[in-house]
Amino acid sequence: MKNKFIIAFLLLALSFTACKDDKLAPVAPNAVKPTAITEALPHDTDDPSIWINPTDATKSIIVGTDKDTDGGLYAFDLKGKILKKSIPLKRPNNVDIAYGLVVDGKKVDIAVTTERESNKIRIFSLPDLEPIDNGGISVFKGEELRDPMGIALYTRPTDGKIFAIVGRKTGPSGSYLWQYELFGNGKFAAAKLVRKFGTYSGKKEIEAIAVDNELGSVYYCDEQTGIRKYKADPALNDNKELAIFGQKDFKADHEGIAIYKKTDSTGYILVSNQQANTFMAYPREGVNGNPNSYKLLAEVPTSTIECDGADVTSLNLGGVYKNGLFVAMSNGMTFHYYAWDLIQKRIDESKK
Repeated sequence: MKNKFIIAFLLLALSFTACKDDKLAPVAPNAVKPTAITEALPHDTDDPSIWINPTDATKSIIVGTDKDTDGGLYAFDLKGKILKKSIPLKRPNNVDIAYGLVVDGKKVDIAVTTERESNKIRIFSLPDLEPIDNGGISVFKGEELRDPMGIALYTRPTDGKIFAIVGRKTGPSGSYLWQYELFGNGKFAAAKLVRKFGTYSGKKEIEAIAVDNELGSVYYCDEQTGIRKYKADPALNDNKELAIFGQKDFKADHEGIAIYKKTDSTGYILVSNQQANTFMAYPREGVNGNPNSYKLLAEVPTSTIECDGADVTSLNLGGVYKNGLFVAMSNGMTFHYYAWDLIQKRIDESKK
């Protein structure tokens, strides 16, 4: 009961703040209420990612960024309690997680974040959140426009190799995104550039990136333009854009992307409609047999304010999260957790 009162108080406070500030949209009266809200971070939350504990899913953790010059990565338990902070980082922006990178002869689960002020990506082992990158890996070398922001990790099913797809504050169309293969180099993780790709409208920026390992696709938000789709495997040598969708569905910025997987090929692509405080749901498998056609299925209002980043899993994490967990950043230095059933209910209602 005590937790429910705390959640209600935080929601009320955040909603009041948003209403007083013309720059922030108010939370809708019918917004999905969170199952839990994390402890607040010192500065500015931006992006979360879910690590699934391989031996006990109920002990899985959320890794989130605190975006500041004196920021870092934070690990939370499934109740939202802070478990650990990483070493200090210079404005970490987005974060993603992958499993089984071979470093020093051992498989290591990793969290990779962009460190914007140092023009690096940083790699941490999980669940201990310790750096294994020998001080970081420089990205966009030789470019005038660097400022790394977005990141998504692709694990190639055929050989298990892991790749980081990195976005930046701005850059040239056609090579806005750079893709790096991650590998072990002695006791540390290292990376090599393998690809440059990505159309860019020039309107704002590209931050939110997500990869569908099973379907071999990468999606990214060209803010105020649409969601773009490409093939994820650099070995295919195919930089042709497969789709652009959601062009008329958003109030302003297209932001965080999360992929809910019902099966190996079905589910939902959820994208933050930032200035409306909603998430737009699209069919992961496409429509009418066309995997590159995406029709809006539902708009789900949530308690999050001006959400930048999100993640989701369909795995059973126990308790109320038996059908998965959706987590999203909210203005107010927190992340909001939702039992997946709450989101699914709203999607189902929109289909009627």
